[in-house]
Amino acid sequence: MIEFRNVTKQFEDAGNIALSNASFTIENGEFVFLVGSSGAGKTTITKLLMRETNVSEGEILLDGIDITKLPEKEIPFLRRKMGVVFQDFRLLEDRTVYENVEFAMRVVGANSREIRKRVPEVLNEVGLNYKAKMYPRQLSGGEQQRVAVARALANHPLILLADEPTGNLNPKTAMEIMDILDEINRMGTTIIMATHAKDIVDVMKKRVIEVQDGNIIRDEVGGEYLESIEA
Repeated sequence: MIEFRNVTKQFEDAGNIALSNASFTIENGEFVFLVGSSGAGKTTITKLLMRETNVSEGEILLDGIDITKLPEKEIPFLRRKMGVVFQDFRLLEDRTVYENVEFAMRVVGANSREIRKRVPEVLNEVGLNYKAKMYPRQLSGGEQQRVAVARALANHPLILLADEPTGNLNPKTAMEIMDILDEINRMGTTIIMATHAKDIVDVMKKRVIEVQDGNIIRDEVGGEYLESIEA
């Protein structure tokens, strides 16, 4: 379970409050959309969860542990519980599909036996096992994002953070990616996705947390995007 307790984040260099007194709870296995205009505070929430930055005030509990108080040496272990998917894929261009997923496992110390077993599994989950030997430049945008999803899943994360994962994809391909994420969620992974994709949010009817000027202004189960939100 993830719990934000009265979390405020102020960036001193910018002088603005990115998140103000935010409180919400996300249960294990939930699928949550973070929506709001650019700069509203969505990315700040994901960065706080990964401890890329820390709170100015408040607490963030992950399964009862306040991650805001973790010493620096324990942060890599926190991040191993999370997979991350970005809008721009961030694949290693000089490595094959297989090697991109393999790399994610190598960096956390997985052995060769584990890698040989796990990489084909996750590539199969995203429908790309037959392209394991290809390079990112040989793939479509949708296929590259599938590789990024496979890489994020490689180490059995409890939480998948997705930051605009469909932003560079056409509508049909975007829905294919969402079908994969929905299936991953059905298997028990908690998914938190920041998005501007109104059509996806409206169709999927998941929980929606709306952020505006650093404030949580709406938290709705089975919610919609709402026309009032500006990109």
